[in-house]
Amino acid sequence: MTADTFITPNERALSGALALVTHALFFALLVFGVSWQKREQAAMVAELWTSLPPMSAPQPEPEVKPQPEPPPPPPKAEAKPVPKAEPVPAPKADIALKDKKDKQRKAQELAEKKKQQEQARVAEQARAAEAQRLAREQDEALKKIAAQQASERAKMVDEYKRRIAERVKRYIIEPPNLQGNPEVELDIVVLPGGEVLDVRTRKASAATAWDNAVERAIRRAQPLPLPPDPALAKEFRELNLKFRPKE
Repeated sequence: MTADTFITPNERALSGALALVTHALFFALLVFGVSWQKREQAAMVAELWTSLPPMSAPQPEPEVKPQPEPPPPPPKAEAKPVPKAEPVPAPKADIALKDKKDKQRKAQELAEKKKQQEQARVAEQARAAEAQRLAREQDEALKKIAAQQASERAKMVDEYKRRIAERVKRYIIEPPNLQGNPEVELDIVVLPGGEVLDVRTRKASAATAWDNAVERAIRRAQPLPLPPDPALAKEFRELNLKFRPKE
């Protein structure tokens, strides 16, 4: 059973009346408080107004002339991307001039190259000619030397042949009653020391007695005089001598 089961109707009515009275008192207090607060606020406002100084007459505001509005700023130009510089094609006249200059330069280079080649060829020919001249002069000099040496050898040979002939003549005993001026030619083989190895008659004369007298004189005249130069020994290996009685 709940607690409401033991409450009587009188008690229930008394509780309702008390609650109603309580609410009525609370409402009265609330109305009284609001009225008192409004009276206090009105008294404070009246006191403030009475304490304020008297208000002066309002001064007229100066007339403000409307200022002209400044012109709007020019719109900012948008930065445009700078296009890349493209090669400007050269005019045809410039191209033709450049081609002409290139051709002239190449022609000059070719002419210079040919000139250098020609100079090199001329220089080579000059060197060859100079070498030939020197070789020719050297050959001529050698020939002159050889000729001079040959001439000297020939003179030496002739000189010693003359000496041999003179030596032989000193040993010739001329035959009696010799007629005319007969000539006999003989080949003589001589050893290096001047000794006579052999005597042969190459061409006999008409006078046999004369020929025999000359051959005997050659054998008696040895050793024959020979030049001291060994290089001339071969010139006297075989001598060819001619003899006449009146020479």
